[in-house]
Amino acid sequence: MRDFGARGDGTTIDTPAVNAAIDHLASRGGGTLYFPAGSYACYTIRLKSHIRLYLDAGAVIVAAPTPIEGMTSGGYDQDVDLPESYRDFQDHGHGHWRNSLIWGEGLNDIAIEGPGLIWGKGLGRGHDYDKGMPISGRPGVGDKAIALKLCRNVLLRDFRMLQAGWFGLLATGVDNLTIDNLLIDTNRDGLDIDCCKNVRISNCTINSPWDDAICPKSSYALGYPRATENVTITNCYVSGSYVIGSVLDGSYKVFLPEPKGTHGRIKLGTESNGGFRNITISNIVFDKCRGIALETVDGAHLEDITITNISMREVTTAPIFLRLGRRMRGPAGVVPGTLKRVIISNITSSAAAIMPSIIAGVEGYKVEDIRISDMFLQSLGGADPALASRMPPLNEAGYPEPNMFGDLPASGLFVRQARNIELDHIEFQTQKPDPRPVFWLQDVDGFRTGHIRRPIGATVFTQRVTGMEMDRP
Repeated sequence: MRDFGARGDGTTIDTPAVNAAIDHLASRGGGTLYFPAGSYACYTIRLKSHIRLYLDAGAVIVAAPTPIEGMTSGGYDQDVDLPESYRDFQDHGHGHWRNSLIWGEGLNDIAIEGPGLIWGKGLGRGHDYDKGMPISGRPGVGDKAIALKLCRNVLLRDFRMLQAGWFGLLATGVDNLTIDNLLIDTNRDGLDIDCCKNVRISNCTINSPWDDAICPKSSYALGYPRATENVTITNCYVSGSYVIGSVLDGSYKVFLPEPKGTHGRIKLGTESNGGFRNITISNIVFDKCRGIALETVDGAHLEDITITNISMREVTTAPIFLRLGRRMRGPAGVVPGTLKRVIISNITSSAAAIMPSIIAGVEGYKVEDIRISDMFLQSLGGADPALASRMPPLNEAGYPEPNMFGDLPASGLFVRQARNIELDHIEFQTQKPDPRPVFWLQDVDGFRTGHIRRPIGATVFTQRVTGMEMDRP
């Protein structure tokens, strides 16, 4: 970087030097661009094929600031809006890539590595109500740390990210993507893996109190549905209520009061036009955040998912949330999809909120073939007795979140519109006595349990349930 005139003083805009160096390497067939220790203030860095960025210890790429209202010239690159025909089929942020600190499109064989830091200091995060932060969509404003579209053979490894904007990484239509040993301490999403194939995420630590930590999606942003498939997520730590920067420095300071929502979880959805197939999630610690969410609400198939070896502490909503819905944000004529063939095993969840785990389909489209085993699920309990008789709304077209049905009349598991659900070797426990049924079942075909332990006196609610086989409590 120094050879091309970069100052690394944190004040000088080093973007021209960075992009000139990338162009030079690309003209020679590729190579490694080395960032020695220093603070490199930049607007948009444009990657090219066969380029590796290496951030040495002490090297920081800093997103340069912009005025809140944007810039009449300069600043971050901007995309042309998606065609109107499908512009509204996904959230605004999913249809823009170039307004990023680092972006690439149609590339192959690229990498970002090293122990250095990417700091999105000058990025917005897509919330117009953020006081003092740049407003996404305004000229020259950036709102993502890294965005990649339709790329192949990508490696992201060993670096750290702080305050990374709307997305730490937005990868759309990226195949053969490896993400390893990243530490992301950010003010919205960590990793969004959208319409991607052959993805390996491992050994990452992500603190994202205001949004999701790791979020596979399958939007319509490419102009056609494309599944996210063949994905492994393993050996990661996700959290949702630590002060931004305190995970990066190792102090782990808890927000007091905690931010609303305390996200920080792993979620498949809500963007769900293309579907999800062949995904495994294993060896993950969830800390003070929401639980696992599998969601398909826009007509896609979510199938063949394995989740195992998960430890959760102080989950703020449902430990497990499986939702097949009817939002149908996409082309006309598409019908609800499927959510089936899911295996969940070896889970511990302690001191969770009073919300139960949830499995919910819609009329005519049932969640099916779910196996849940070897779990310990402990919640706070102590719900209002009136909840035991509450009949939750269907909310078939609602935005999929565990709170979409309001407070629920179950202490352990709420199941509606499902088929072939099997539970084995599970203990449900509440810290305080809870008057609600441990199981609440409605419109379920086939519900089998074995080796279930539940609180003394806990009941079961059933309505329009067939094929029910339960062992004694």
